[in-house]
Amino acid sequence: MESENNDFKTLSGIPLKKVYRPEDVAGLDYDRDLGDPGQAPFTRGPYPNGYRERLWRIFELTGYGTPEDSRERILYALNHGETGFIMEIDQLTSYHMFDADHPDVEARSHDVGLCGPPLQSLQDYEMILEGIPIDETYCHPGGAIPQFSPFAHSCYFSVAQKRDIPLSQLRGTGEGDFLLSYLSCPIKDQITPMGGMRVNCDLIEFCATKVPKWVPVSIPGYNARESGITAAQEVAIVLANAIAYIEELLRRGRLNIDDFASGIGGVNFSCGRDFFEDICKMRAARRMWHKLLSERYGAKDPRSLRMRIHVVTAASNLTYQQPLNNIVRTTCYSLAAALAGVQSLGVSSYDEAISIPSPEAQLLAIRTQQMLQFESNIPAVVDPLGGSYFVENLTNEIELRAWEYLGQIEKQGGFIKTLDSGWLHREIMKAMTEWEMKVNNGDMKVVGVNCFRMEEEPHKIPAFRSNPKVWEISKERVQRLRRERATDKTKAAMDRLRLACEGEENIIPSVMEAVQAYATAGEVGDLFREVFGVWKTPLPV
Repeated sequence: MESENNDFKTLSGIPLKKVYRPEDVAGLDYDRDLGDPGQAPFTRGPYPNGYRERLWRIFELTGYGTPEDSRERILYALNHGETGFIMEIDQLTSYHMFDADHPDVEARSHDVGLCGPPLQSLQDYEMILEGIPIDETYCHPGGAIPQFSPFAHSCYFSVAQKRDIPLSQLRGTGEGDFLLSYLSCPIKDQITPMGGMRVNCDLIEFCATKVPKWVPVSIPGYNARESGITAAQEVAIVLANAIAYIEELLRRGRLNIDDFASGIGGVNFSCGRDFFEDICKMRAARRMWHKLLSERYGAKDPRSLRMRIHVVTAASNLTYQQPLNNIVRTTCYSLAAALAGVQSLGVSSYDEAISIPSPEAQLLAIRTQQMLQFESNIPAVVDPLGGSYFVENLTNEIELRAWEYLGQIEKQGGFIKTLDSGWLHREIMKAMTEWEMKVNNGDMKVVGVNCFRMEEEPHKIPAFRSNPKVWEISKERVQRLRRERATDKTKAAMDRLRLACEGEENIIPSVMEAVQAYATAGEVGDLFREVFGVWKTPLPV
């Protein structure tokens, strides 16, 4: 990116030279700073054979309408080559842990199902997963934010138990994302960050012993980066969140670092407008993870020391103007992710600036990945950019800046305190404002928006419409469920869940008991809010 005075910089503002030479990496030590792929410090990738042994997972976000609508789309994607699926969920019901007949949901009933299905009970999970072989398929069951994650996982694990699938065989990932619901898109009436830390750490503990192939949380720098922060800040915030988990789990004294570190070592980054910066960001993040876990916490197990990365192409960069341009954008972002050596990838669909993805757009996102996998020869060489003077110099610079920003977070009292105080929100708002100003004044070129505009759109992309009856269907279902379930059994299970939440025992077994007694998301959410408290957002929502 070129500034007004012709000085070139990365998207994050790191100055760039015209040419890089050996002296720009003069202090680089191969064994200490790089190592072979699959060897410490894992800068060059977590596995020795890279994509030769296993291609990255095609892992797309999928969901809209009713559970049946979403199931149809998930199967469509799997049948066309997706190798894992992420269940998107409705924001008004599931994110907020409100049932469909909650007054706040009724007030916006037309929005229900717009971005994902309302998953209000185990019954809904049974519907959405019908016909999907969860013992063979890698899944994200929709636990995107902390307060909903225990409910989502308990429903998913309960479906597995009903099918006689041992939990130890399940493979997939949670999320429990602080950066979405507490930072980038704060939601109404969610539990406090400390409450979120409690439930996420309970899930990490549960999975460490009961679901060992599962990644219980995936820290998504993506959702912070989409707000305009720098690459180094994205890495630092991810590490700060990880430190908060590690400190809490070690404080409890029930697990050692190598018992759970792998379960929090699968993270989520954004790939966007700066091709090389994003590649170098992920190389720096892997090296920093190794240093943090080995030097600060004494982890020894190689699985603990390897960061695994999921990337989502930056949807915030997609435009509704000339929307077919988005195909090129996401292809460039996907290529960067592949060259960075990620383990899974979700490509944003070209119509996402207009509506939720159409089947055609989602298929093209899958085909984009398949063409990179099978028509580019990228899988032949592990870390093909390793050793580049430019790449190694920029990797070092991002690492340096990320450690500095992590230090700032720790001076504020750590990750959770930066959320409660609003410090991190102020950082995000500053970044958002600067980004918007650059676009508005033309310093940041966006093809079709502030340059190369057209008076008429050459291609009309119709908006994909969700099922207009979702709210009525969901309301009727949850009310019928409450009438027909064994009320005494549900009440007893909820009473036991309350005791678990009020005490120090792990809540996940009690949440599973409650969902198996067909307690609803709204009922569990109300209990969580009563026990853990409702967060007072430090900035207006």
